[in-house]
Amino acid sequence: MKNHNQLFKITTTAVMIALTCVLTMAVRIPSPTKGYLNLGDCAVLFSGWLLGPIYGTLAGGVGSALADLLAGYPIYIPGTLIIKAAMALIVSLVPFHFLKSGKTHLRAGVIISSVTAELLMVTGYWFYEAVVIGEGFVAAFAGVSGNIVQGIVGAAGAYFLLEAFSHTGIFKIYGSGGFVKG
Repeated sequence: MKNHNQLFKITTTAVMIALTCVLTMAVRIPSPTKGYLNLGDCAVLFSGWLLGPIYGTLAGGVGSALADLLAGYPIYIPGTLIIKAAMALIVSLVPFHFLKSGKTHLRAGVIISSVTAELLMVTGYWFYEAVVIGEGFVAAFAGVSGNIVQGIVGAAGAYFLLEAFSHTGIFKIYGSGGFVKG
C-alpha cells in the first residue's frame, strides 16, 4: 500500500507541475519590467497545501520555472525556481501549526501563510530584478505593484481551490487531512 501511495503522490506532483506551468502561461500580462503577471500562484499555493513540503515545493518551483523556460523568460528561471518553491514550502508548513486550535485557527494559518508566501514573491522578484538582472533597486520597484496584484489574485484563487476541494476527501489521500472540513 505504501508503494501505491508513493506512486500516487509522484504522479500527482507531475500533474501539479504541469498545471502550475499551464496556469502560469495561460494568462500572461506583461509587467513594466521584463516579467509578466499570471495565475500560476494559485497552483503554487495549492500544491503546497495538497502535497506537503517536499512534493508541493517541487511542483511549485519546477512548474513555474518550466513556464519561464517555455515562455521565453530564461533569465527568470533560477529566481522563479527558488521563489516559487519557497512559497509552496511556506504554505505547506505554516497552517499545520494552527491545526491544534481547530478549523477556525487553521483557516487563519492558511491566510497567514498565503500572505507571507505572496509577500516573499513580491520582495523576492524585486530583489532578483534589482541584483541578479542588474536593474537596480529603484528601477526594479516598477514591478512591485504588478506582483502585488498577482499575489492578491493568486492567494484568493488558491483559497477558492482549497475550499472547493476540501469537501472531496483529496486531502486525506495525501495525508493533509487537516484541511478537510468536519
